[in-house]
Amino acid sequence: MSLARTIKHFRAVGFREWFHQMMTIGDAKSGKLAGIDQFGNKYYENTEDEVPGRHRWVDYSAYDFNGSQVPPEWHSWLNHIRTLPPDRDPVVIASRQAWQTEHFENLTGTRGAYKPYSSTGPKIIAWKPEVAKRK
Repeated sequence: MSLARTIKHFRAVGFREWFHQMMTIGDAKSGKLAGIDQFGNKYYENTEDEVPGRHRWVDYSAYDFNGSQVPPEWHSWLNHIRTLPPDRDPVVIASRQAWQTEHFENLTGTRGAYKPYSSTGPKIIAWKPEVAKRK
């Protein structure tokens, strides 16, 4: 990122948004808001000033973020599988079914992670010495 590019985007978005971008994505960007998902993540696009492949990005709503917080519809848009954002793409809108569940993030490594219940006993039982009473 060049100094001239950083100053240009700083002027476009202002200090607060520039500082937020530097702390989260590590780059200064400005672009058009493409949409917001059900988690509050904001998706942007800038085809004029950005290098192809880096012209679409997400601004996560939570500070502690990971890639599993992006729903599949928006993931396909970010990775150029779809040209239109999911809220305007007729194929995505028509493909939504009533039986589909809502997307949720991967909770592995957190307190909300799935832990299966096992009804079988352990294969190895540790030896516990029993002390007989003295007479």
